[in-house]
Amino acid sequence: MSRSARYRHALWILTVRDLRVRYSTSALGYVWSILDPLVMSGIYWFVFTQVFRRDVGEEPYIVFLLAALLPWMWFTGSVSDSTRAFLREAKLVRSTTIPRTIWVNRIVLSKGIEFLAALPVLAAFAIFSGAQVNLDIVLFPLAIVIQAVLTIGLCLIVAPLVVFFRDLERAVKLILRFMFYATPIIYSTMALPDKIEPFAAFNPLSGIFALYRSAFFPQELNWHLVGVSAAMSAVILAVGLLVFKRCERSVLKEI
Repeated sequence: MSRSARYRHALWILTVRDLRVRYSTSALGYVWSILDPLVMSGIYWFVFTQVFRRDVGEEPYIVFLLAALLPWMWFTGSVSDSTRAFLREAKLVRSTTIPRTIWVNRIVLSKGIEFLAALPVLAAFAIFSGAQVNLDIVLFPLAIVIQAVLTIGLCLIVAPLVVFFRDLERAVKLILRFMFYATPIIYSTMALPDKIEPFAAFNPLSGIFALYRSAFFPQELNWHLVGVSAAMSAVILAVGLLVFKRCERSVLKEI
């Protein structure tokens, strides 16, 4: 078996183990992976459609929300969990001969599987709310690929740095909380003021979420945002690989 084949095999085993551990002690299991975004979507749907009646997104608004909230849960869950990627299983990390990137990639992969498992919920809401699916749905895999590149890159940066700067774990949580409101999740980039809209491109999630939403709302597709997101994601992955390589030996000594 080649080295890359061993890596993929070990990655899959660790990912399956993570999912089993996560749900083995839970009575509801899979439901928990979709309950959080559903509750959040319900709250924002009620606030913006029933209380304030503000035009911040497309109709049906619940589909508009879920199309961004579900991938957001993948992103934030991966980055948050990466802060403990090395500290949680230090003995295994030190003893393994497989490239240590596997301890980051298995987090991103397990969260990505949870995201894919939640997509039937988005489909169900789209059907019951009468959302129209268009040909841009073929761009869904492209959004997944760009998001995976971005998420892996960020996690490769965060995971080793937290070993040296433990306060970074709390800082990451605060940054993610800020990013939720700075990212077009509960609103559309088209709803932003003219002075602010150009800055949306600097958030790589803007173009990614535009791709997801274009399956139901073709007017949300902005190729400028998508292009910037793809370029930034590639750069972040390259930086992540460099940071990880530079820090790997020091991390093994520290943990």
